Amino acid sequence: MTSNSATLLSRCLTGLQTLGLLMLLSGSVLAVEDIVSFSDESLRPRYQQLLEELRCPKCQNQNLADSNSPISQDLRSEVHRLLEEGASNPEIKAYLKSRYSEFILYKPEVNRATWFLWSSPVVLLLIGLLIAVYMARRDTRSAAQASAAAGQSAGDRQRLAALLRNEQVDNEQPNNELSDYVGDVQSESQKKDREQ
Repeated sequence: MTSNSATLLSRCLTGLQTLGLLMLLSGSVLAVEDIVSFSDESLRPRYQQLLEELRCPKCQNQNLADSNSPISQDLRSEVHRLLEEGASNPEIKAYLKSRYSEFILYKPEVNRATWFLWSSPVVLLLIGLLIAVYMARRDTRSAAQASAAAGQSAGDRQRLAALLRNEQVDNEQPNNELSDYVGDVQSESQKKDREQ
């Protein structure tokens, strides 16, 4: 390769890099927001507030200000038209709500249709607290009953052991039924003691 070709190739690569950089930067130029003109500049803050409070019907959890979908563009122009006609914010919301249901509002109103939506977090929290209290009391009761049963089983073992000794003293040959019963009670109480 000659030096002229290397210089030409170097200039072409530099030119391509510059062109690529310009193309990347031009994307931000295309992302410029639509400029809306108002007959009265006092309408602009109301317009921005409405766009923040109204949801795009097509998008997932985006308001009209953030969405670029065709329906949100149409709704922005509709809000602009209604503002220019002199409609108030509640009138604009009522108009859009009649066309797109309560979904269009980011903060639905509290009424008969939405009371469950607003009250369900509180109800679920109360149910969770009641379950936690019930389980804590149940555990406390079962622990108290287990400790009382352990105390009774120790006393029963001592009484049965004394009976068994008396039976053995009275008879040279102990009663097999009583011995089996005492053995069963002793093994059960030992199992309970191990579990605790």
